[in-house]
Parts: sequence; structure tokens; C-alpha cells
Amino acid sequence: MTDQSTFVGGVAAERIAKMRTREAAIFAAARPKTRAALDAGTGAFLAGVPMLWMADWPQPFPMLVAEARGACLTDIDGNGLDDFCLGDTGSMFGHSPAPVARALAEQAEKGLTYMLPTEDALEVGRLLQDRFGPFRWQIATTASDANRFALRVARAVTGRPKVLVFAACYHGAVDDTFVQPGADGRTVSRPGLVGQVVDLSQTSKVIEFNDLPALEAALAEGDVAAVLAEPVMTNCCMVLPDPGYHAELRRLTRKHGALLIIDETHTISSGLGGYTRTHGLQPDMFVVGKPVAGGLPASVWGMTEEVAARYKAFDSTRPGGFSGIGTTLSANPLQFAAMRANLAHVMTAENYAVMETGAARLEQGLANVIQRHGAPWHVVRVGARVEFICHPTPLRNGSESHVAHKPELEKAIHAALVNRGCLIAPFHNMMLVSPATGTDQIDRLIAAFDEITAELMA
Repeated sequence: MTDQSTFVGGVAAERIAKMRTREAAIFAAARPKTRAALDAGTGAFLAGVPMLWMADWPQPFPMLVAEARGACLTDIDGNGLDDFCLGDTGSMFGHSPAPVARALAEQAEKGLTYMLPTEDALEVGRLLQDRFGPFRWQIATTASDANRFALRVARAVTGRPKVLVFAACYHGAVDDTFVQPGADGRTVSRPGLVGQVVDLSQTSKVIEFNDLPALEAALAEGDVAAVLAEPVMTNCCMVLPDPGYHAELRRLTRKHGALLIIDETHTISSGLGGYTRTHGLQPDMFVVGKPVAGGLPASVWGMTEEVAARYKAFDSTRPGGFSGIGTTLSANPLQFAAMRANLAHVMTAENYAVMETGAARLEQGLANVIQRHGAPWHVVRVGARVEFICHPTPLRNGSESHVAHKPELEKAIHAALVNRGCLIAPFHNMMLVSPATGTDQIDRLIAAFDEITAELMA
């Protein structure tokens, strides 16, 4: 009898290792130019890459991209890939949408940064309210920045010190969110956090998603300025909210005087206006980044009229000096040009309908493969965002998500998909369908997943 401890996600560990070894060799053999270029040119970078997570892909060395158009990516060796990663949501509407590319080219001739608004900025404000709701908006460069600034406002207007987040949440590089429940239930820093010296239990609280009694208990202590929440947890394996959870989250935050900040940086895939507008949420503050400018670095954060009035009252009594809100290159004219084009011509109801149809096709195709081969996995979808999870049942919170995450198995599947011409996100099993993604690309991904799953489950 085979020892069950040698199985990962229902697959024999030796079979996973064999696939990874084989696929690594295939990948390397197909990319001699890439290998030579990396060997000659990466000595200037820490860990050999310009951003550390570029080394997290499951291949033996990173790809060097020559170009990307629509939903296709080509490396310098001429290998073409159907791109379902799409910059981990940054290029959710496809690479270089034509209206955005044109707007950037036109603005580049007029200047790159001024520290002053443009007429595009005025139109962007109107479009943001049309797409996401009547918030009072500010522009940042990344969603990490936007979340930091929103938290400053929340603490200022409430006079409270703490942010409440959910275990395994994702809010970019915001220090306060890198917390997890300790063995005794106390809030502690995540062990992987680099260079952390501040005791994050003084600034943050963490509970499990979908746990309403824990939420009420944490808020009842009266020290929470804001709950910072993804409407669907997306950092590891997707976790959907229980029916009625968001209504209770809103009710309890109001009852206990905490603001509700919804971070839509990933769940913008849900539909026009994100999960918030699609499902009728009513946050006090709203954050979205990544694809809002069609792939150019930009993010937006907004607050209700009521919160804006509270902040104005606070600001009128604040001593002069830097507020800690804003960076020099935030709200530059390139961002406004890109956002105006993207919001008006790319982030449209028509494009979301195409994405929704394609994602539903992908979801059903992957689910059929899993059922056909008897794999103890399942599929989750939020609008245009699809994930297969190597765990038999849906998840309810971040701790369950971590248990469901099977890194070695997932890396083997990812590597095998790349060698079959399909690119998905490296950090988990996320796939996006863009307006440029064709039915033929979706079917190729399903067929590749079928071939790989058949081998693993044989």
C-alpha cells in the first residue's frame, strides 16, 4: 500500500517531481537566447532580477519578454504564449489596448509630469464617478499607496489607531496588513515579512474572513479605525463571502463606528464597477489599482461625501507640513491620459460581457476536466477571474486557503502549462480572460490542463 503522506492534492509526490524535472528541461531547451542573455546581463540586480518576485515563476529561469499584444505574449526566443496571467491583473483588459496606447503616445509629446492637473483629470473624475460611484477621488501610483493613504484618512477622522484585516488578505505592500492570528489568537506579524521592527499588534487586528462573531468582538473594543477588506479573498486560493456576509460587515462597522474600506485591486474582475457596484456594497472608502489605467502604473482611492466632510474638518485644524499622503509622481498627466482612455473606451459593459462569457467557458471546461479525471480539486470564478484549487471543497477563510495551497503541485502544473503555450499567474492558480482572449485560446488552455491532469491522476 502506498503511504498517503507521499500524496499532494491527490497526486503522488514522485509523479509531481518527475513532471517538474521534465518540464524544466523542456523550458530551458526552448530558450537558449534567454539563458545566454540572463547569464550575461543580470549581475547588476539583486537575485538576478529587477524585482524580487520575478524569480518566483516555477521555471528554472525567468522569461525575457520581447512583446505582448492583446492576450498573447512572445519571449526573445520567439516562443508564443496565450497569456492568462495578464500581469497578475495589471493588463486585465489585454496588453496595450489601442485607445490607451494612443493616448499615452499623444501625451508623451506634451510632457510626462507637471505636479499640476490637466483637462484629462477633470474627465477622469467624471468617469470614475460614473464607473464606481459618487466618491471623492484621489490618484496614486499603486494600490499599496492608495491603501496607505486611505488608512491615514480613516485614522485621522476616527481618532482610532487600528486597522482590522482578514487572515491571508492581500493589500499590496502595506505594513499594517502583514499580520496573522497567533497560536493564542493574538495578532502577530507574518513570519515572511522582511525587516519588520514595529510591533504590528499595536496598529492592526486580524480575524478570519466569514467569521461574524469574531468581527463583532474585534470591533466592540472601540479601537478600530477601519476594516480594510477585499470583497473576495484572492491572495492564495480564492475565498468567497458567505451569503449575507457583506451586509453584516457593513452593519457591524456602522454600529461600532469603524469605516469600511473595500480594496478592489483584484476583484475589479467582477464586472463594471467591480464587486462593489455589481453586488451593491456600500463602503466608506474604495480602492482600485492595477488595470485602472490599462496597465500603466496608477491607482485611485475615493471616499464618500460624509467621510470627505470629516476629513475636511480634521484638515482645517492640522498643523502645516507634509501629511504623508501623496507622492511626487502621483496624478501625473500620463496617468490621466491612460485612465481617461481606459475608463471611456476599454473598461466598458460590452467588454465585461465578453470577459464574463469567456471566463464561464473556462470555468466549465476546467471543472469538466477535474470531474473526468477524479481529481480532488475544484474551480472558483469571480467575473473574469478563474482559479482551480487543488483541494476538494470550497474554502471559507484565509487559514483554510493556506492549507489548500499546494505549491509543489501547482508549480508542476504551471510549468507544464507554459511548455504547452499557456501562461497563468505564478503565485497561485489565477487565470484572467480579457476582451482580447479568443475562444481558441480558452480551449487550448482547457486541453493543456486536461493533458496535464490526466498524467498526474493516472
